[in-house]
Amino acid sequence: MKFVIAPDSFKESMTSVEVADSIENGFKTVFPHAEYLKIPVADGGEGTVHALVNATNGRLIQKTVTGPLESSIQATYGLLGDGKTAIIEMAEASGLHLVPTRKRNPLLTTTRGTGELIMDAVEKGVSKIIIGLGGSATNDGGAGMASALGVKFLDYDGHEISDGGGALAQIAKIDISTMHPRLRDITFEAACDVDNPLIGPYGASVIFGPQKGATDEMITVLDQNLKHYSDVIKRELKCEVDILPGAGAAGGLGAGLSAFLKAELKSGVEIVLDTLAFSEQIKGADLVITGEGRIDGQTIHGKTPIGIAKRAHQVGIPVIAIAGSLGAGHKFVYDHGISALFSIVPGVTSLEDSLTNGKLYLKQCARNIASVYALK
Repeated sequence: MKFVIAPDSFKESMTSVEVADSIENGFKTVFPHAEYLKIPVADGGEGTVHALVNATNGRLIQKTVTGPLESSIQATYGLLGDGKTAIIEMAEASGLHLVPTRKRNPLLTTTRGTGELIMDAVEKGVSKIIIGLGGSATNDGGAGMASALGVKFLDYDGHEISDGGGALAQIAKIDISTMHPRLRDITFEAACDVDNPLIGPYGASVIFGPQKGATDEMITVLDQNLKHYSDVIKRELKCEVDILPGAGAAGGLGAGLSAFLKAELKSGVEIVLDTLAFSEQIKGADLVITGEGRIDGQTIHGKTPIGIAKRAHQVGIPVIAIAGSLGAGHKFVYDHGISALFSIVPGVTSLEDSLTNGKLYLKQCARNIASVYALK
């Protein structure tokens, strides 16, 4: 019997590797002699760099860059085994985990550090850059990133604007003439973990602003600012990004990558699974187990479990998903190739307890699933 274990990370609790190990430990209690293939996966967010670097025998590179609150931080990105492809997680330089809860304010946070990572990769002579979008603290439409690449955002007096989503309303002109010339020779792919547009009721500000510290009043301002930003991009660069699927990923960084770097916005999990040759690896498996920290209505919009289920369905393998918690709309995943869905939480408990004891709860849940599977 062959089991494939291909989870994403459980944010703030376990990496994708730790999740896979815990599921395997639970299943081995019931099936000690089965064949286990662990394929830790990511969808463009946390864990994408390590998943691809490990799969291609690449290496990690550390760089001092500007953090989301403009202080200097250490960030890591990957150079894949071919030596010509860089993989960057924007969250490494511009992620929500870098901002203390009391300081979260998407009017101020910037993606400048992500642009600095891109520049470092450019200077190392790469020909392709994959940028994972997810886990951002920002809502600046990628303006900070573009500024680090040489783009100038000028106000009505001809002065450069400050960083942050709150400053976008001041943009009167965009000057791309000072961008690094090597950028035009590089292929860019944006690995999106969502397909939300830039603006509107399903856009970056409304859907993801609250988790970044935005109040209702801030959300209104941020959405209006991104609308202005997209209008200026359309006028100055002849590029429409406002309703582009994935443009709203990472606080609108998807829009900025498309506008300034001609990046192709692709499903992050599809990029990862292609690189891992996932469809080939799972052939002959009896069951695929996937999962992520929270499964809800957003999961069907490009998250890891659905990408896994799609590939497994193509070769006739059933899929079970495990989550740290189940949110509103989680039942929609049943329409996208997932046969059964489980939460690891054993009963009423605090968030702190769930995060602290995640490995134990996950192992217990996996053991119970294996016991039921053994009855068939």
